[in-house]
Amino acid sequence: MSASVHDAGQATPPRLRWLAATIGAFNANKTSWVGLVIVIAVILAAVLAPVIAPHDPLEQNILSRLQPPHDDYYLGTDYFGRDILSRLLYGARISLVIGVASTVIALVLGSLIGILAGWYGGKFDVVVMQTMDILLAFPSLILGLILVAMLGPSMENITIAIALTSIPSFARIARAPTISVKERDYIEAGRALAFSDVRIMAGHILPNIFPEILVMGSLWLANAIRTEASLAFIGLGVKPPTATWGGMIREGFENILDSYWLVLAPSLAILIIVFALNILGDGLRDAIDPKLKGER
Repeated sequence: MSASVHDAGQATPPRLRWLAATIGAFNANKTSWVGLVIVIAVILAAVLAPVIAPHDPLEQNILSRLQPPHDDYYLGTDYFGRDILSRLLYGARISLVIGVASTVIALVLGSLIGILAGWYGGKFDVVVMQTMDILLAFPSLILGLILVAMLGPSMENITIAIALTSIPSFARIARAPTISVKERDYIEAGRALAFSDVRIMAGHILPNIFPEILVMGSLWLANAIRTEASLAFIGLGVKPPTATWGGMIREGFENILDSYWLVLAPSLAILIIVFALNILGDGLRDAIDPKLKGER
């Protein structure tokens, strides 16, 4: 009986085993479920913004400006009489699109650079990683500010700038396990069978290190959203009147003493999504870290 169970466990596809491990880690760390639910809720709110937003986010009503939260405007109105709740929902779209797009770009390029550096080693590794270290020496916000100032404040340029600030971190995350994995017996067997470098890296190294990269991606998505909001706050975000969370904070900052709700809602939105992504990343980390599994 035990042998059959063991055989069934071995027959389980790797993806299903990883899913089971993730669910087990989430059950052990209940806050991970909270993070997952919040992230899904924010994504649904952004996707369904045209349906659930009570007002047009760009519609101005000077007669209703700076109104506190009430029945018609659940989160109040801004200086131009625009509904804050509607702008908050549409602003989630901008934050998520820029955050996800920049993180995916950084994940792909950074992982490629890290795998190549770890695989080939030698002078190539030294030159590449020293270049990454130079980029890491700049704080992500400062580097993003410089790049956006050079490229111009548009949605595409902000995405590129945030992605470039994240590439070095993904490169370092991918390089270390690549160096470890390439010394294993099955990699040597692939070399003995004359497998190409591309085949080994794509078919054997990448699947082994991808879970670690995925965890890094969830954490850096939070950083990307925060960086986008910071750039918008200092005037280098998507141009008005497009609703963005950082832009809403910037617009409401002048009236913060009299109309606190102008900055409270977008600030809480950024806080909640960043917090949710971080605890979600903790759950994913627990699922793939053998040491943490052993402790549980």
